[in-house]
Amino acid sequence: MYAAIRQAKAKTGTAEELTRRIKEGAIPIISDVEGFRAYYVVYAGDDTVTAISIFDKYEQAEEANRRAIAWGEQNLTPLLVGATSAVAGPVIVHTLA
Repeated sequence: MYAAIRQAKAKTGTAEELTRRIKEGAIPIISDVEGFRAYYVVYAGDDTVTAISIFDKYEQAEEANRRAIAWGEQNLTPLLVGATSAVAGPVIVHTLA
């Protein structure tokens, strides 16, 4: 299991619009990557947005990051402050209820 993680800082007050755009645009792009298992977005109180996607293979996680960064540059730039960071790697600890 591998995670693709992207993180950015949102402009204050843009959470609702950011949520709408992610649901309509990012989710279809990310979930279309082979090996897709799950997608989560966390919006922290300091306006930091973290997207976490889970895949079967490292290459799939990397592909998701490539697609998400490209989509975000075209669709989220007005809602963000600064650049988006992206990493991918193996999930080394995992549990479910």
